Amino acid sequence: MWNLMKCARPDAFMYRSFTRGDCTLSRCSLLWVRSVFLAHTNREYTSASVTHIQVRKTPPWRILFFGTDHFAEESLNFLHSSRQKSSERIVELLEVVTLPKDIPVRRFALQNNIYVHNWPNVNSHNRFDVGVVVSFGCLLKEDLIRQFPYGILNVHPSLLPRWRGPAPIFHTVLHGDTISGVTIMQIRPKRFDVGPILNQCLYQIPENSTADQLGQTLGNMGGQLLIETLKTLPERIANRREQSKYGVTFAPKINTAMSWIQWEAQTCDEIGRLFRAIGSRIPLRTIWKGEPIKLLDFAGKSNVSLSDQERKSIPGSIYYQKEIDTLLVRCKDGWVGFKAVMLKKRLSASDFYNGYLHSFFLKKFSQQQQECLFESKKMKCKECVATQTAKM
Repeated sequence: MWNLMKCARPDAFMYRSFTRGDCTLSRCSLLWVRSVFLAHTNREYTSASVTHIQVRKTPPWRILFFGTDHFAEESLNFLHSSRQKSSERIVELLEVVTLPKDIPVRRFALQNNIYVHNWPNVNSHNRFDVGVVVSFGCLLKEDLIRQFPYGILNVHPSLLPRWRGPAPIFHTVLHGDTISGVTIMQIRPKRFDVGPILNQCLYQIPENSTADQLGQTLGNMGGQLLIETLKTLPERIANRREQSKYGVTFAPKINTAMSWIQWEAQTCDEIGRLFRAIGSRIPLRTIWKGEPIKLLDFAGKSNVSLSDQERKSIPGSIYYQKEIDTLLVRCKDGWVGFKAVMLKKRLSASDFYNGYLHSFFLKKFSQQQQECLFESKKMKCKECVATQTAKM
């Protein structure tokens, strides 16, 4: 049997002894083994060098796409359509990495026969030129990013560095921004949304846009801007610019703590923006006689004429406007309306009034009108932090 005690590295071959029984191998034999080892190693290094030299300079590109939701689906749709075109093709190979759940990106990929990798089991094997990540929510490690000759691009729905984070569209609406847009950037490991900018496109936000409407528009813009960037990718990377250190804001995930209305502190406009930002996902809420109640079908700021007594009502006061079948609630600077509420079950404004605010009800149960208020929830410490972050 051969007994071998060795330590090997690419540029050397060291040994202690090479024996066969009691016979020591000749120096020539050792040199021959060393030459075979180095030849094998050099073949591996040469192959790697050739792979590096053969990086593509122009489209079509081989792309690995990372994404999850409907916003990401828009960009994936543009990439898939580009792959289908015979002339001026931007994409040659397209595969998808997504979470192992029934989500929009996975459904789109399966419907269009696009190969799917289940995160975190990414198997790239240096087969791709560039990665694209859109609304993915998972940090990509440096060793994965380095597998792509052109790195990994991110389609982000804001004008970075404003609104870094997972919920830029919601915070854009919540804070009343009049201008938004889409940014194409290269991602960097360990932190979200801090990489250099390759391309940007501005968008003037229409008045009273909801987060859903803005997301749909920016999703389409993002897909178009991605294709435009990929057409001249090497030039875009050569002319990339670092993000400004000024004007940085953060967009944390939306949560239920943001949905509680503070009648004494929030204006009509602030409540309206809150509804347009999160109302389609998380109903606005308040307290009614110690119990939480959901406020549905926001009707906006009320312009109806109220008596002097009603105008002087304290925040949280409720007034039923029969002519428009709306519950009006007093806030910091005026009245806002809701068409329905959820209290055990859905109630229209008229149902809620007849059951809880009508004079017959108040007399029957000896209720004082002053007690019939929507109350602001006393926020816990964690909820206060979330609310303050939302008001940045």
